Amino acid sequence: MIRTLVQSAFQTGCLSVASEGLIRQVMEMKGYEASDLEALRALYEAVDSGRIQREASGNSVMTLMPSHR
Repeated sequence: MIRTLVQSAFQTGCLSVASEGLIRQVMEMKGYEASDLEALRALYEAVDSGRIQREASGNSVMTLMPSHR
């Protein structure tokens, strides 16, 4: 699911509020795979570099990444 949302953001050049919310839900449920984390890292880099714009303002997209324990 996360990879699909990230792919959509790359296609449109925008990360929607709805997509961010869905990504957060999947992350909170720990329903992700290693490939989802790779996709999130690519998304973060694209947002950070300005290649993808966030529809939401405020907290960084990095809040979507799981903490390393």
